[in-house]
Amino acid sequence: MEENNKPITPPEKAQARSGKGGENDGAGCTHRDQVRDVTPASEGCAKCLAKGDTWVHLRLCLICGHVGCCDNSINRHATRHFQETGHPIIQSFEPEEDWRWCYVDRAMLCRG
Repeated sequence: MEENNKPITPPEKAQARSGKGGENDGAGCTHRDQVRDVTPASEGCAKCLAKGDTWVHLRLCLICGHVGCCDNSINRHATRHFQETGHPIIQSFEPEEDWRWCYVDRAMLCRG
């Protein structure tokens, strides 16, 4: 849970609820200025690889380049990374997906 007692809504749940996009499609995101041109730190979820686990989808932290598994995966390393670091914006690290998510503002963002 976040400090304001709102649950963190992962992008997988936001997409399922609305069919496309998130709760506010990024209009209220105040963290876009933190996005950096990052190099992915790994080709897969490093923590899952170290444990011998698998993942469903991958997410890329746009602040530091950390690659973590999605919330549909058992370990949910992308959300854990946000909880540990406060890095708010991730991007899908799947070739067929083209979206970004702000954990803090619970907003789906357009790329660019």
